[in-house]
Amino acid sequence: MKAQKVIPLYEGAIPNSKPCEVKQKEIIDTSWNKDGILIVSGISIPTITVFEAPKEKRNGTAVLICPGGGYWVVAAGHEGNDFAKAFNQLGVTAFVLRYRLPNDACMENKSFVPLMDAQQALYLIRKNAKQYGIDENKVGIMGFSAGGHLASTVGTHFNDPARKELADANIRPDFMILGYPVISFDDSIGHIGSRDALINKNPDQKLLHYFSNEEQVTTKTPPTFLVHASDDDVVKVANSIMFYEALIKNKVPAELHVYEKGGHGFGMNNTTTQDKWFERCINWMRANKWL
Repeated sequence: MKAQKVIPLYEGAIPNSKPCEVKQKEIIDTSWNKDGILIVSGISIPTITVFEAPKEKRNGTAVLICPGGGYWVVAAGHEGNDFAKAFNQLGVTAFVLRYRLPNDACMENKSFVPLMDAQQALYLIRKNAKQYGIDENKVGIMGFSAGGHLASTVGTHFNDPARKELADANIRPDFMILGYPVISFDDSIGHIGSRDALINKNPDQKLLHYFSNEEQVTTKTPPTFLVHASDDDVVKVANSIMFYEALIKNKVPAELHVYEKGGHGFGMNNTTTQDKWFERCINWMRANKWL
């Protein structure tokens, strides 16, 4: 596989940023498993890492991948790069997003900064579609945990760009793939750590509802594939179920896979079952002619 290219999201000054001393760090965290997972913290310069599909396999589809991490860190390996490489084998060009992590010391209006970065990434992918052999109408978004919240925010707020510069751009994903996503910021089912990181403790009620994405689904929300585990004790499975129900209510094509076990953060491999959820996802993509 050719070396990946890392592209800054913005030329010149980074919007909504201010000088700060936070530095980006990458570590292999072995507290999750013996092999460890790649964790990135302190992201203040957002980028996308391009994983180009081999020219002989390209089918025009692209996916922007948003790893999770509670809006505190980015799990760039098992919720990012691993999926990008798998997509490449299917002819899909993937882009792993390293979005800015909400930080009052480094940015203005931090609550909208991750959304701003994800929308900018979608804009850049479509802007450079010809360069990568991408069909502008086959650009999806994928996200896990808090990255699933970010992805679902992009998929429900595309008519409200966080930067006025994108007012006339197409920043609607053509499809969404959400793994054990944070969807709601409601007290009863929301992941409060992600909520606190993005919109602070005791948040403004308008922001709480704005970022509770089950409330934001419309008939224009992109077709969605969801996967979750019933025993997830970090992000309650009700997040996926409520989002799925909202999609069905609005007649949006959707598919939901809920496993009995698997916990949180299983990435591509739910080791509690012989079933391979990513294969189910691929089948869904083929059925909808994105593969």
